Amino acid sequence: MEIWELFVVALIPVLETLFIAIVGLFLAVDRVNILCAAARHHLNNLVFYVFFPALLASGLVNSSTEISLLSLWFTPVSILLTSIIGSALGWILVKVTGAPKQLHGLVIGCCAAGNLGNLPVIIIPAICDEKNNPFGDSSTCSINGMTYVSLSMSIGAVFVWSFVYNIIRAYGNKDDVGIKINSTISEQKCDKSSEIFSDSSREALLSKSIPCYEVHEAPVELLRGSSGDRNKVTIFKKINVQVNKLVKIVDLTILLRPPTIATIVGLIIGVVTPIHHVLVGDNAPLHVIANSVSLLGEAAIPSMTLIMGANLLRGFKRSRLSIWLIIGITIVRFIILPLFGILVIKAAQSFDMVGSDPLYHFVLLLQYAVPPALAIGTITQLFEVGETECSVIMFWNYIVASIAVTLWSTYYMWILS
Repeated sequence: MEIWELFVVALIPVLETLFIAIVGLFLAVDRVNILCAAARHHLNNLVFYVFFPALLASGLVNSSTEISLLSLWFTPVSILLTSIIGSALGWILVKVTGAPKQLHGLVIGCCAAGNLGNLPVIIIPAICDEKNNPFGDSSTCSINGMTYVSLSMSIGAVFVWSFVYNIIRAYGNKDDVGIKINSTISEQKCDKSSEIFSDSSREALLSKSIPCYEVHEAPVELLRGSSGDRNKVTIFKKINVQVNKLVKIVDLTILLRPPTIATIVGLIIGVVTPIHHVLVGDNAPLHVIANSVSLLGEAAIPSMTLIMGANLLRGFKRSRLSIWLIIGITIVRFIILPLFGILVIKAAQSFDMVGSDPLYHFVLLLQYAVPPALAIGTITQLFEVGETECSVIMFWNYIVASIAVTLWSTYYMWILS
């Protein structure tokens, strides 16, 4: 493929994302008012509980095999390195720009988590369909490429819904009550249920606090005992305090989140051959289930993009986001991280850690050059923390991505061909 052909192939998916975002913006205008605040809440819950888990599960079920998963062990390592480098750069950015504390989690998340979903899903098949693509036969390229992308997307989703989810929750100073409130039908009923929940929570906490005081008052015998016993009690208390702090910062129930469960189920079905044969394939007896899940998953990315576009309306009106913060995130995502990516993947190649498939190398490199993950917008919507700022960040990053991702993709294909 010529360079200009590579440029066009890489440009199309970014333009598609921007176009859907503009449609979401139009649907949120007061005169149309289809994607009002309540509609965005309900659509967001559908994405969180149904569409996105279905996308993850279907991608892994349709692409995973035992051999491919074992041979692609460097994929989670690469995503972890991307996250660590991005998080460090995001932390430096919030300190340099003096961003408001409630936005620290959003900025760090945008720097750490890239869009490993719809952009690679569109870019890879589009490249493979070209006759002169640099990755060989079109059918083999498509099958292998979707295996690489599906695994990257699933592992990236686990990271987003674990680290980014928790860091936005911690800095936003909100908890899962917000998610439960958003899941109900009526916002007015939600408020009442939240009051009942908070009252019952206080009563439960008060009732549980009574034994705590009894425990502290009861061990008079320990105080009379030896100094060694007192030291043991003190150490135990210190450990207990540190564990409680850790539980408050990190939401360990993330293991029960729908995206995480869907990833685990998809991996199991993809790896266990008997289950895979029952569910996947035209001749599979239960293939209708797999096809239905795949059909649901196709709604995830358009829905997330529509929500992002709808939130832009409030973002342009009310957001006081610093221009330097937007520029900083853009520099991190499209200049610094891609350069780190080249160093990491070249080093991995020199140590023969990533095999010899240039398509796999391209997917790994692409992880470092994509805009922030759209799921971050879903998380801010769930906690109602920085939704407008997130939409503004996403909008400008995806505009820049129309050029940056295209240029980086073209360069990656050129050096790998």
